[in-house]
Formats: sequence, structure tokens, C-alpha cells
Amino acid sequence: MRNSSASLIKVGSLIFAVCVVFLSLNKPVLAGDEMKPTQIYKSNLEFSAFLVELKAAIKQEKMGVIAEACADCGARSIGVEIPGNRVVMIFNPHFAVRMLKANVEAGVEAPLRLYVIETASGSQLSYRKPSDVFAPYSSSGDLAKMAKELDLILERIAKSATQ
Repeated sequence: MRNSSASLIKVGSLIFAVCVVFLSLNKPVLAGDEMKPTQIYKSNLEFSAFLVELKAAIKQEKMGVIAEACADCGARSIGVEIPGNRVVMIFNPHFAVRMLKANVEAGVEAPLRLYVIETASGSQLSYRKPSDVFAPYSSSGDLAKMAKELDLILERIAKSATQ
């Protein structure tokens, strides 16, 4: 009986080891693994002046600033100085209604995020195209149409803020 128990433990351990190796070789696809390249725009404007221009461009395109995450503010609160670093989150209620009607699961992607960093020569704006952001939820229909509209709006915002 002891030998059969020991054999079962060895077989079980071997199966477990094979499963661990198999699972480590076949890692799940994470959201970041398939992300498309980010759109990048550079400006010679100083960071705070660029943020003013960006917010004016956002307003001009009838989008709203929903929130602003300030990494440099957080760092400063713990006594650390870093270059300007913000995530400006934007959207519009009309697009929100269309998005949710097309696919409620896509709601996790709103608001859209604009990433602004301070550079040695000014500022840099980057973002993922809405058509890439919403692609996992629909490749056709109103959500895809809306995403293409938002692509153009974000491009106009970026060009306006960086000219």
C-alpha cells in the first residue's frame, strides 16, 4: 500500500509540474499586450502653458475635462520633484450615451485619456486612438463609427494644442 501511495504522489507531483510549466508558457493575453502605438505630439510650449492650450482645444471641440490626474502633484506631496506629468481625461455626454447604447462593456474605456509630460524642450501629448481603444468591443456599427469620429476630434485637439 505504501508503494502505491508513494507512486500516486509522484505521479500527482509530475502532473502538477507539467501543468505549471504549461501554464507558464501559455500566459494569458493582457490588455497591454495588444495595444496599438500611441499618437505622440510635441510642443515647444512650457508645461503649464501647454495645459492651458490643451484645455482650450478640448473645449473648442465640445469635449469636457472629466478629471485630471496629477502625478507631479502627488510626488510633490511626498517631497519628491518630478517633471510635469498629467493624465487629462475627456469625454462628452452625447458620445457616452452612444457608446453605452452600442456596448455597455465599452464603458470601462471612458473617459478617454490624454497623457501630457514635461520635456526638456517643452511638452509632449500622447494618447491611444479611440478606434484602437474601442476596437475590442466592436469592429462595426455605431461604436466603431463613433470611435472614428473621436479619432478625428482627438487629432484636432492635439494639432490645435501643439501648433
